[in-house]
Amino acid sequence: MGKRFVFFYFMKKEPEKIRAVVPSHIEYWKTCNLKEYLGGPFSDKSGGLISFEAENLEEATRIIMNDPFVLQGLLENKWVKEWAVE
Repeated sequence: MGKRFVFFYFMKKEPEKIRAVVPSHIEYWKTCNLKEYLGGPFSDKSGGLISFEAENLEEATRIIMNDPFVLQGLLENKWVKEWAVE
């Protein structure tokens, strides 16, 4: 069983670029087939939160760094933290 991680991010204010990348962002996370995946945007579309299992912080970071939002430089801020779910 892996550890639980949370990817919390805020978007840059580039709505046209973001809209163009949203489909590949969604597809990327669907095709990762991660255990316990749960994610989505904030209701105001300022960013999002994704929770998933990975073996360690390095693996979680590698997964996040391949997100199309990250690759296209569309995030203003991002954090990944191990979550101690009880």
